[in-house]
Amino acid sequence: MLVLAGVAAGCQLAERRWDRWYLPAALFAGSYLLQWIGHRIEGNDPGEIILIKRLLGRRYVAIAPRYRTDDQRDAGA
Repeated sequence: MLVLAGVAAGCQLAERRWDRWYLPAALFAGSYLLQWIGHRIEGNDPGEIILIKRLLGRRYVAIAPRYRTDDQRDAGA
């Protein structure tokens, strides 16, 4: 969906038509909504949130707890 949003925006820019600006915007928002839902189901943080939390020095969940190996649990990763 995110790729389609870029293609739609590029086509509209090439044709100089922004009367249907909502199509790429809706595709963009929908793709991130689906990503957010998927990460909530998995139990880990999305990549953008991990980057922000790392920069702020806060804890983040890179690998969902149910997919961690015993070595990763012991290391605190």
